[in-house]
Amino acid sequence: MKSPEAASSVPLSFENMSLRIPIVEILPLKQLSPAALKSVKYAQIAASIAEVGIIEPPVVVRDSHQHDKFHLLDGHIRVDVLAKRGDTEVVCLVATEDEAYTYNRRISRLATIQEHKMILKAIEKGVPEERLARALNVNISSIRHKKSLLEGICPEAIDLLKEKHVPINTIGELRKMKPMRQIEAAGLMIAMNKFTVSYAKSLVAATSDSMLVSPKKKFAGLSEDQISLMEQEAATLDREFKTIEQDYGADHLDLVLATGYVTRIMANARVVRHLAQFYPDILSEFTKMITVRKAA
Repeated sequence: MKSPEAASSVPLSFENMSLRIPIVEILPLKQLSPAALKSVKYAQIAASIAEVGIIEPPVVVRDSHQHDKFHLLDGHIRVDVLAKRGDTEVVCLVATEDEAYTYNRRISRLATIQEHKMILKAIEKGVPEERLARALNVNISSIRHKKSLLEGICPEAIDLLKEKHVPINTIGELRKMKPMRQIEAAGLMIAMNKFTVSYAKSLVAATSDSMLVSPKKKFAGLSEDQISLMEQEAATLDREFKTIEQDYGADHLDLVLATGYVTRIMANARVVRHLAQFYPDILSEFTKMITVRKAA
């Protein structure tokens, strides 16, 4: 009988120690395309390495025949940047399985608000804005803009959007609203899974002056009555959408159960013959329901 320790042990995915490996001993699994070499991502990684060095080590696996040779599983851009800089070695994590499924496909990317908090924390710890700009390969004015990104946004709206990838200009549109409307707008964006600047502008346009920090500019060709009517219709649409959202789960379950029941009775030849003889219209609708379900 196996001991509890042996039964609960989990095989390690990496060797216990990282290794400093000559770059010439690392064989890439792919060649970077000319487009990848000119991409913003490549430039950002190159700038980060130049400023702070390697943060996330590349991942390699030993060659099955020559154990002093390695295949590169993850980190092709990092290794290419180092090689072009003239570096001869790089510290790597050594995987125990030749599993080339990229490590970066299943991670959560840094959301806009999380990035803002990261920048603030770095500045609080004494990192100069100029160095942050160089490390992120952005203009220093961008760092200063991101530093003040959430000024004028209420804590409740920030909490709602903290894990969402919200464009910076969308947050600028939210800033035009008062706190209660910011919370409503954030909730609508999440419900629609839509965080674009154009959608944010439409929410601002549908907001009454009483819920805005500054009154809206008058739209050419629209009277105050027309603008008021648009605001009322937008508010009605918001309420109806929330009502539908609340009932959607129960309605969808009812539909699935009903369609499943119809599919079962339509499998009975006697029922089909009876419907065909006395209720052909109902048979036609039932057939459409089953066809749509199979197509889905």
